[in-house]
Amino acid sequence: MAKRLSKILAEAGLASRRGSERLIAEGRVAVDGQTVTAQGTTADPARDRITVDGRPLPAPEPKRYLLLNKPRGYLTSRSDPRGRPVVLDLVREERARLFPVGRLDFDAEGLLLLTNDGDVAQRLLHPRFGIVRVYEVAVVGHVGAADLPLWERGVTLPDGRAMPAEVRLLRRTPGTTWLRLAFTEGRYREVKRFCEALGHRVVRLRRIRFGPLQLGRLPSGATRLLTSAELARLRAL
Repeated sequence: MAKRLSKILAEAGLASRRGSERLIAEGRVAVDGQTVTAQGTTADPARDRITVDGRPLPAPEPKRYLLLNKPRGYLTSRSDPRGRPVVLDLVREERARLFPVGRLDFDAEGLLLLTNDGDVAQRLLHPRFGIVRVYEVAVVGHVGAADLPLWERGVTLPDGRAMPAEVRLLRRTPGTTWLRLAFTEGRYREVKRFCEALGHRVVRLRRIRFGPLQLGRLPSGATRLLTSAELARLRAL
């Protein structure tokens, strides 16, 4: 049965749907010996010989889903040419073909999904689905209840309007204010840029929720399998 080539690559666990599209655009994918770069290309994995970097496409593997509490000081990547720590270093079980869904900055922490399910990754990341990401953020300076309406109105960034779905004041410590912020787009460094546009530098950022997944009490650096209820909610997206 013919299907989009990016979907075939994602189902084989090589990358998310977006990552698979990048593999195609970079000319690293071939069908029956012919390099393919067009995103709309279809193929039949049962009949066509599909290769990535000259290697045959692996057979689809069982879908796996790990929730990681990412610590600060790790790259959200499978590997790093400079030898810096990456989130896959924290996975103690079989890690082949797992990839992180979305990104958390090197100095950010919290909930990160690792999977080989490209379809789930696509639905969590695509802006049209409006998946909510919730963060606990510590910013430099004083933010009071009277300031929250300004934060709720959002700000204009170079790549468009940043409008939080939720702004909640949590607590204050000497020199900093903790807030809960929710966004639905997941743009590059959106939370930090949003806070900086309002005059407050972020000194701590932790993601506590991503769509139907919640961090809960998972220790920093630890992983756990998703529950059956969480899997059902993911597949219902």
